[in-house]
Amino acid sequence: MRPFVFQPLHASLAPMKASRFLVSTLKEAPADAEVASHRLMTRAGMIKKLGAGIYTYMPMGLRVIRKVEAIVREEMNRAGAIELTMPVVQPAELWQETGRFDKMGPELLRIQDRHDRDFVVQPTSEEVVTDIARQEIKSYKQLPRNFYQIQTKFRDERRPRFGLMRGREFIMKDAYSFDRNAEAAKASYQVMAQAYRAAFDRFGLRYRAVAADSGAIGGDLSEEFQVIAATGEDAIVYCPDSDYAANMEKAEALAPAGPRPAATQALARTPTPGKATCAEVAELLGVPLSTTVKSLVLATDRVDDAGRALPAQVWLLLLRGDHDLNEVKAGKLPGFEGGFRFATLAEIEDHFGCKPGYLGPLSLKQPVKVVADREVAVMADWICGANEPDFHITGVNWGRDLAEPDLVADIRNVVAGDASPDGKGVLAIERGIEVGHVFYLGTKYSKAMNATFLEEDGKPRLLEMGCYGIGITRLPAAAVEQNHDERGIIWPDAIAPFTVVVCPIGMDRSEAVKAEAERLYAELLAAGVDVILDDRNERPGAMFADWELIGVPHRITIGDKGLKEGLVEYQHRRDTAATKLPAAEAGAFVKARLQA
Repeated sequence: MRPFVFQPLHASLAPMKASRFLVSTLKEAPADAEVASHRLMTRAGMIKKLGAGIYTYMPMGLRVIRKVEAIVREEMNRAGAIELTMPVVQPAELWQETGRFDKMGPELLRIQDRHDRDFVVQPTSEEVVTDIARQEIKSYKQLPRNFYQIQTKFRDERRPRFGLMRGREFIMKDAYSFDRNAEAAKASYQVMAQAYRAAFDRFGLRYRAVAADSGAIGGDLSEEFQVIAATGEDAIVYCPDSDYAANMEKAEALAPAGPRPAATQALARTPTPGKATCAEVAELLGVPLSTTVKSLVLATDRVDDAGRALPAQVWLLLLRGDHDLNEVKAGKLPGFEGGFRFATLAEIEDHFGCKPGYLGPLSLKQPVKVVADREVAVMADWICGANEPDFHITGVNWGRDLAEPDLVADIRNVVAGDASPDGKGVLAIERGIEVGHVFYLGTKYSKAMNATFLEEDGKPRLLEMGCYGIGITRLPAAAVEQNHDERGIIWPDAIAPFTVVVCPIGMDRSEAVKAEAERLYAELLAAGVDVILDDRNERPGAMFADWELIGVPHRITIGDKGLKEGLVEYQHRRDTAATKLPAAEAGAFVKARLQA
């Protein structure tokens, strides 16, 4: 990660004194605040709730957001992207062209104007930007192009929570690249991926760029940018000994090394009264949980050539008892292209003759397709349900007791300690908060909206697209989740609302304190430092508590007693004690710290 580099502020930025600003801190957090960022950003006067998932960005918080925007804008411009702004309210016709008006579900806020015409409040802008491209891009000579905006979005979350982490209205930077062919589109993708790394390095946060699943579009070009935080909703899989990193959906569980062991146990129908889970069975029988196999029953719906519904295909997925199904991986199995669902109770009873809890691949009433996870495919002497209440089968072996599975595949979530797919160590898992995503789209939207250009041979070709997003208002919340203590927020220099605060003690009673505070403040301002002077004449305890809660990283305290010795005090927000400095050298000291 690159260190923060001090860059003087633009000369047009106005001086700032606390008496003219809005410092509005609270002692108590709102009752609905569940995570640190929500509690601390509200208490620090950065956000104020207006409605469920809808917040006013107060002056202190808006300064953070503007700094995030500035870094993103600089890196996007440096990468050759072109800024525009697309409307928040968009005609439904464009969304109907791609089918998303109906498919997107209740998260898409649909509204009508006075003429009963349908509109949407944008959650994203693929349709609008593709419409722009099909009107403006006529020839291969105009490519590549990348358009971006920093704009308000709205997604009607069922359960908005966690403050800015999962709000309904938010600010997002979204960019969209357009290219002649897949090869050029992948080059544009790499440019954006590097621009994102440059931006995230400048934010001063610990983050990982992780390989992500690319969904129905397929391919491998999809990365999430995750800020590391214990409260993160996402599991990040990485190898401490290499550069491998992926989200849980994408991370591959390698096939076990070595052949399947030979059978050593006889097949036996074993009583397990009232023990319906693998964990309960393992405890009852006194065996490791890893010797049990869990049965998950899925179904894929089918129709005949005339579109009439056929009986669903039922699938039995087998996983080791201590492993969990990865539904994204399961959705990519052959035969699951049209989607899958968990089987109904009636379908389960028709095929297994038993209710869930005691299911297994032996003694079926009707055949099913059996998919074994890679681990299960090389197990011997394993335990599964007997398709009979209160019984399990022990000593099960492939080939001897049942046919080999129809399919062997990686269908589980990895766990810490699994071998890294790059062969360079074992995997570890930590929590992260997704704040950015780069994604190769291909022709999904250009095909639906007939967005073409004329190639060199004079023939029309579909535009190849990529999309790239950063959660502008989510990123400060993620920064707080990563950087806080019992006193409040600890902002990285690059995105702090103010980088330095000058705290004069009793400046209303001491001309010397007032004069030195004004002198130092003016010196830092002249050097382009983002500094605020707290001239509110607050008591020292209240003043310090405010700025520690707000999280300004650098503080200089000026008091009458210290000045008599020619000294002031400097303290970084992470320091446990202040450092005394000659007053005449304080400005140079702070500037050096910012440049270090």
